[in-house]
Amino acid sequence: MAKYIFVTGGVVSSLGKGIVASSIGVLLKARGLKVTMQKFDPYINVDPGLMSPLQHGEVFVTKDGAETDLDLGHYERFIDENLTRYSSVSSGRVYKAVIDNERKGKYAGKTVQVIPHITDEIKRLLKRAATNTKADVVIVEIGGTVGDMESLPFLEAIRQARRDFGHENTFYIHATLVPYLKAAGELKTKPTQHSVKELKSLGIQPDMLVLRSEEPIEQEHIDKISLFTDLPPESILQSYDMKVVYEILLNLQQQHIDDIILKHFELDNLKKANVKQWQQLVEQIKKSDKKLTIAIIGKYVSLHDAYISIIESLRHAGFKMSTLIDLIWVDSEKVTDLNISKHLEGADGIIIPGGFGHRGTEGKLLALEYGRKNLIPTLGICFGMQLAAIEFAQNVLGISDVCSEEFENCHNPIIQKNSNHKFKLGEYTTNLKEGSKIREIYNQSQIRERHRHRFEFNPEFSDLFEQNGMMITGYNRQIKAVDVLELENHPWYIHVQYHPEYISRPLKPHPLFLSFLEACKNNKNLKTD
Repeated sequence: MAKYIFVTGGVVSSLGKGIVASSIGVLLKARGLKVTMQKFDPYINVDPGLMSPLQHGEVFVTKDGAETDLDLGHYERFIDENLTRYSSVSSGRVYKAVIDNERKGKYAGKTVQVIPHITDEIKRLLKRAATNTKADVVIVEIGGTVGDMESLPFLEAIRQARRDFGHENTFYIHATLVPYLKAAGELKTKPTQHSVKELKSLGIQPDMLVLRSEEPIEQEHIDKISLFTDLPPESILQSYDMKVVYEILLNLQQQHIDDIILKHFELDNLKKANVKQWQQLVEQIKKSDKKLTIAIIGKYVSLHDAYISIIESLRHAGFKMSTLIDLIWVDSEKVTDLNISKHLEGADGIIIPGGFGHRGTEGKLLALEYGRKNLIPTLGICFGMQLAAIEFAQNVLGISDVCSEEFENCHNPIIQKNSNHKFKLGEYTTNLKEGSKIREIYNQSQIRERHRHRFEFNPEFSDLFEQNGMMITGYNRQIKAVDVLELENHPWYIHVQYHPEYISRPLKPHPLFLSFLEACKNNKNLKTD
């Protein structure tokens, strides 16, 4: 049977539960186990697909086409495993499934209740995550904090899981905050004590605590927490602030987090975890002595998590090049003809990320024109590619009325609804044109990338584009969709309909971001010279 690790949080949110859970996943995978991860989100939305990015950050898309919370992106980047729709579970999804079953008469007229029907559905999805992936270990992060009303069904379900799956197959980790009060000049353990007491009142005795703090915690505080929580000191670990986030993984390994978990699972005869690559990565990041400045132009820039996968992909490529990334955040709604050069002053490269709707498009179009004319490396992603097509048609081809069917009153659509008028979600194949820059970047004739869009380039404009230097170099033959545009006679001006940021990894940076940063470095050198 699969083993289950449940990670809960207490005291405050944003404790880094996902980093702890992902670090455990890396270590257990390095010890030879097949690992998958799952997120329980207490919100009533069925999924984040219709949420504003300003609410929960970006929508991450899995290989099989599920729109999920951005935490799944963190999981995938750490453990380097493709997660599925069964990895993302919201209260809305659970309740919808139960209500649908009730409407179909599957409960034989019984009264439908939180216990057992809601909790049974949660446990069904727990087991489905394991069977779907054939995982040895499923690591489950429960969103929110203990004490939140909306999280109670999930906590009750994982309480029942120990009874259903067995003590040796379940492991509870509770992450809490140990704050430092500057005025008192001391750490305070009381919040952790109360948080564990709250968890125990729900019938869950944690097997391990991970204490979040700004600085390392003295043993006397560990012993005090041990006394009040009924946990041995060796099961109380620390996760204090680190310069590099991947150091947390190494720090937890040094505290034998994987050994403690595997001993509980009666799997302590496995090989030791080899994390040499992560150690080398941390050292390389700390030694990075170069810097590139990248401008991201979007309408959600007030919340940087709206573009978190792009940020991480740039960092991954930067790690490989021993280069740190400085970001210029440009609100596309504030960009005008008069201030565009000021907004992009000092930028070595430009990224136009995905998005929806007409609002803020004028600023993005101005940025695309600026990058094209001034020979600045420019990458457009999804909606960014569509706007690049509009900008080129308007300003190079002189077709002033081209637009997207996504906008109102569009009579000459260069961007139109795809053939089935539905969102294209998940992984699709793109064929790359021989002799193109994009094919050289990937060094493959065919690639698989993840998509999230309903509108696509109108192929009726293909010949006109190519005759004027905007080449179609990526194409889905099966559904006749244009996936890549690249401009001739420009150092690096490439736009893709897919989202390359979803599959970049810290130890395996995406080739498109690597190539983009190389072009940005050359641009910086030219300006310096």
